[in-house]
Amino acid sequence: QVRLVESGGGLVQAGGSLRLSCAASRLFFSNYRMGWYRQAPGKEREFAADINGRGTGTRYADSVKGRFTISRDNAKNMVYLQMDSLKPEDTAIYYCSARYGSGGDYWGQGTRVTVSS
Repeated sequence: QVRLVESGGGLVQAGGSLRLSCAASRLFFSNYRMGWYRQAPGKEREFAADINGRGTGTRYADSVKGRFTISRDNAKNMVYLQMDSLKPEDTAIYYCSARYGSGGDYWGQGTRVTVSS
C-alpha cells in the first residue's frame, strides 16, 4: 500500500512563505505523477499543482501559478511545494497525491496551512 506523509504546514502571515514536503514510500516513486491538492473550509478538494515522474513537466492551477513551485527528488522519494506570496485564500488542508498512469490517486493525510491577513 502506497504511503504518503505530508509535513510543513502551519500559520503564516499574508505575503509569507511555506514549504510543504511529502515523503512517499512503498512505491516505485519515479513511475508516479505526484501532485498537491487543497481543500478549503466548506469547499471541495481542488487541484493545485503536479509534476511528472522525471520532474520535467509541471502543471499549476491558475490560482497559484507564479506563486507556488512544485519539485521532486526521486533519490529521496520526496515531493515539495514551495509557496510564496501567500494569501488568506490559500488557507486549506494540503494533500499530497500519487498517480500511476490513468489509475486512481493515493492520498496522504494532509497538512494544514493557515494564512492570516
